[in-house]
Amino acid sequence: MSPIKVLVCDDSALMRRIISDILKSDPEIMVVGAAKNGLEALELIPHLKPDVLTLDIEMPVLNGLEALPMIWRRYKLPTIMLSSLTQDGAEATIKALELGAFDFVGKPSGSISLDLRIVGEELVAKVKAAAKKEQIVRSTTYFRPLPKPIPTPPKPMRTGKRVEEIIAIGTSTGGPRALQVVLSHLPAELPAAVVIVQHMPPGFTKSLATRLDHLCQVRVHEAEHGQMLEEGHVYIAPGDYHMKIVEHRPHTYMTELSQEPPVGGHRPAVDVLFDSVAELADVRVTAAILTGMGGDGSNGMVKIKSNGGRTIAEAQESCVVFGMPRSAIAKGCVDTIVPLDRIADELRKPWKR
Repeated sequence: MSPIKVLVCDDSALMRRIISDILKSDPEIMVVGAAKNGLEALELIPHLKPDVLTLDIEMPVLNGLEALPMIWRRYKLPTIMLSSLTQDGAEATIKALELGAFDFVGKPSGSISLDLRIVGEELVAKVKAAAKKEQIVRSTTYFRPLPKPIPTPPKPMRTGKRVEEIIAIGTSTGGPRALQVVLSHLPAELPAAVVIVQHMPPGFTKSLATRLDHLCQVRVHEAEHGQMLEEGHVYIAPGDYHMKIVEHRPHTYMTELSQEPPVGGHRPAVDVLFDSVAELADVRVTAAILTGMGGDGSNGMVKIKSNGGRTIAEAQESCVVFGMPRSAIAKGCVDTIVPLDRIADELRKPWKR
């Protein structure tokens, strides 16, 4: 089996060396070159023919956000962004994911992270996932410009209304873009509350929620502890916190955040969210698993299905990584399998328990 060829792009010579050393420590990966900015990366790609690119965001001459759409348009090259764990870094990363980046890894200590080895295993795993061509949508289907959201009226402010349905969504790699496609096609008067786990570090979920709230008719929040669910509202679990939904009183439900140990290596974990909604009485539950690595959410979806809930999985043809939907489908707990552009239609369908 041929090694995975990686091109490393970072404006810091020290970071280029650290990233390269981490990647070269895995025998399945070969670093074929290094670039100090996006323009140099564009020049090297046709000569080195890498399978995967790691791309810094903050660089002179041509930065990561400027280079990314050019790289995809010319070379269809899967790209892992290296992002600083700051507010500005989070906002830029969300934009990069919208532009088609495969995934990202946060630099633990800013632009120059001498401790990058802390996330070394994550970087190696994501490079390997990006290189699996059978898992990646290698066409313009996934990376074409996102469809315009439905024209939106002013968002209604609704408080105290009984919640009759909860939609729970779990996703990971490719999730921010997938969530934009799904949520931007839900109406402001959606007769359900939506709760989401997206695998992301602290800070990034806030930027994601803010971005989605700007683009969607439904109101999108980064969830807070003890927040009451309302129809037409979306609640995203904050990075590094599990989120459960608990009953406050009949037909009134609230978020419960905790830093209990990771489940399956994740905090937040989709299984924690799904397990909690599976136990709720007197409310309709719909669960959807979208693109992502691994199998988080499949056990919780089994419980939702066995307790009378409705279950949906994204089809392989539109997934960036088919791991999470594949795992749920393999357990026989999925009612409906549809491509990403039909998920919102499925979520809007009325149903009875």
